[in-house]
Amino acid sequence: MQRCAASQTRTGPTISPLVLTHPDPAGSEAEDLLQRLQSETDPDVIQRLRDRIAVLNLGLVESIASRYRGRGLEWEDLVQVGRLALCKAVIGYRPGRGSSFSAYATPTIAGEIKRHFRDHAWGVRPPRRLQELQREMRSCEEELGQVLAREPSRKELAEALHVGADAVDQAHLAQHLSATISLDAPSTHSATRSLADRLPADDDAFDLIDMRESLRPAMKHLDVRERRIVYLRFVGGYTQEQIGHELGISQMQVSRLLSTILTKLRADLTSPARAS
Repeated sequence: MQRCAASQTRTGPTISPLVLTHPDPAGSEAEDLLQRLQSETDPDVIQRLRDRIAVLNLGLVESIASRYRGRGLEWEDLVQVGRLALCKAVIGYRPGRGSSFSAYATPTIAGEIKRHFRDHAWGVRPPRRLQELQREMRSCEEELGQVLAREPSRKELAEALHVGADAVDQAHLAQHLSATISLDAPSTHSATRSLADRLPADDDAFDLIDMRESLRPAMKHLDVRERRIVYLRFVGGYTQEQIGHELGISQMQVSRLLSTILTKLRADLTSPARAS
């Protein structure tokens, strides 16, 4: 089976002299060429006719691919997959099969792009049950789309798959697991800053000041050893075992002391007297 020119490169197909004889890109031209294709026997002419039909419908590919733009895969890859699907539709279409070629091709193109997402775009892999349902749902969407000449509704998909509408919703929702974005990606507000630069910092200076001032009075109610344990654990980053070695006590004793200290601090910070 020969491939259409539309699938050969991302920059566009090579068009033969026959292809350029009808520059009008109207849908009627594609339908006329499809009719002519049914009676043509010369392999070279058949290929050139398919090329022209594909070229006339490249806009349809981009229109469908744009629905999936920004979901974690390169735009050029989506268009390329869509063009390959367009070639498949050109080869498989027969005049009278559906209301028009575009109505026939649209589910085929959308289905191939969705299948490409299934195979290449998982950011977080969902449960196997949902993966299998998604595969069945994509196939069903394509088949129903051919029959209905439009995308099937949620209810129509659920009935065709013999599952509940909630299961269809979950399968659709799982598609968003492919839309992960790196924190190193450029921010939409600045080409020189990443998304991570716009996230709030955990070490905000004002929050630290507020916490220190809240803890200062409560820390005064602890004895010297208790304050030493708090410092070693939460400032020095010591483990309980290291604190025990430093103070000459067991790790179990350190654990109990920490529990008592935190209970004291919590009670002090939440006391009615402090709130007033």
